[in-house]
Amino acid sequence: MLKRESGILLHISSLNGRYGIGDFGKSAYEFVDMLKRSNQKLWQILPLGITGYGDSPYQSFSAFAGNPYFIDLDEFLEMGLIEDKDLVELKKINEEEKINYEKLYIERYKVLRKAYANFKNKEEYQELKKFENKHSRWLSEYALFMSLKNRFNGVSWQEWPRAFRVRDKNVLKSSKNELNYDIEFYIFLEYFFRKQWKKLKNYANRNNVKIIGDIPIFVSTDSVDTWINPEMFQFDRKLKPRKVAGCPPDAFSVDGQLWGNVLYNWQVIKATDYSWWIDRIKDCFNLYDVVRIDHFRGFDSYWSIPAQDKTARNGKWEIGPGIDLFNVIKKKLGDLDIIAEDLGFLTPRVRKLLKASGYPGMKILQFGFGENENNENLPSNIRKNTVVYTGTHDNQTFLGWYESAPEDEQIFCCEYLSQYLEKKIEAVKNNPVYSAIEALWKSQAIFSIVPFQDLLKLGNESRMNIPSTLGGNWDWKINEVLKTENIESFLQDITQKYGR
Repeated sequence: MLKRESGILLHISSLNGRYGIGDFGKSAYEFVDMLKRSNQKLWQILPLGITGYGDSPYQSFSAFAGNPYFIDLDEFLEMGLIEDKDLVELKKINEEEKINYEKLYIERYKVLRKAYANFKNKEEYQELKKFENKHSRWLSEYALFMSLKNRFNGVSWQEWPRAFRVRDKNVLKSSKNELNYDIEFYIFLEYFFRKQWKKLKNYANRNNVKIIGDIPIFVSTDSVDTWINPEMFQFDRKLKPRKVAGCPPDAFSVDGQLWGNVLYNWQVIKATDYSWWIDRIKDCFNLYDVVRIDHFRGFDSYWSIPAQDKTARNGKWEIGPGIDLFNVIKKKLGDLDIIAEDLGFLTPRVRKLLKASGYPGMKILQFGFGENENNENLPSNIRKNTVVYTGTHDNQTFLGWYESAPEDEQIFCCEYLSQYLEKKIEAVKNNPVYSAIEALWKSQAIFSIVPFQDLLKLGNESRMNIPSTLGGNWDWKINEVLKTENIESFLQDITQKYGR
């Protein structure tokens, strides 16, 4: 059961790593130490899956496999699998202000492949087969998929030769023999990903910090999941998507959001008693303590867009599995600590689903100041079974929002926070970001969570993602060793004051 706690949202990629991107190395452990000193009990991250085109953690080649970018390369140094000279180019990339994914892909995989070549001579190599057997339900197919993807120069599996698209048994059998080295390389990557992540998570848990993971509702159209289970998705006879996911037009986007993920065939999935979803949720709780399910409203009804369309305008609502899926999850896996990302346009049906599930929904403080004091995102109106944020990875930073907000919203924000926190309005105006954070901690929400960028009082230059855009997203990272004494003192004070 969830209890009244607070924490920080910061993805692994944004940590102050040494080799071009944040990873499971030293900076991750230091972040846990900072959380402990600040009396914070929660560390929320974004999905850990292996990323594809666009580098989005919400578009992964697998619903199960981890991102090799996060493997701590210092462990390979210590094991003698690589040398300092192998890391020179990655250290150069690390000097860039943002994550350079193009260079990172080239240089990281050079190092990872050398580490694997040398690992084959180590005694620990024998553990690979045990690891593969333990995760046999998905790992072998994933490794084959990635090896074939390399063979076909990275193109989507829907562009592979027909025998590979339709999974001809003889062709796949011969491919497994031909690509054995590459297949084992991807198993090696997953072995170290999970080994290092488990060590980091255990360290966090020992320090009374829980990990909140994130599970995208959809999988990438170009993924091993769609390749091996096409019947579970809305493909036509040529294995091309018929309908894809997105969001309808709204105040933020006149064309809506066209995500492009092929949609589920829920009738087929239900006929299997949701077995793939059960496996997915079960695996998530092997990785995380709490799981946030993205786009929860899509389980009630989802926006279905013809695959050939260039915008989301011509989509229509289709009915999802509803509470039936979550009843089966509860029956098979028990009561789980799940957060429902229920943002966006909520119908009475969606609210009914959320209530039936019992999961806490989400509220965003940035959304609270555009109307009046009855807005459900304002701290005084937030109910206990809720997780509240200043903003998420899809929003502006709070400072970015405040500086760009209309004057009447700025005035309302300051007046409201002044009254709610019983502070002089000048104090709020001088520090609207920390006043906003304090208001979340005071609220009745079960969890109060703040993006690390807001604790650093950063503007929109540090924004993580602008939905429905390609390029310039997911690349923010901490570029220096931070002095966090003031942050820690602030969090200690409000956490003690409001009993989190």
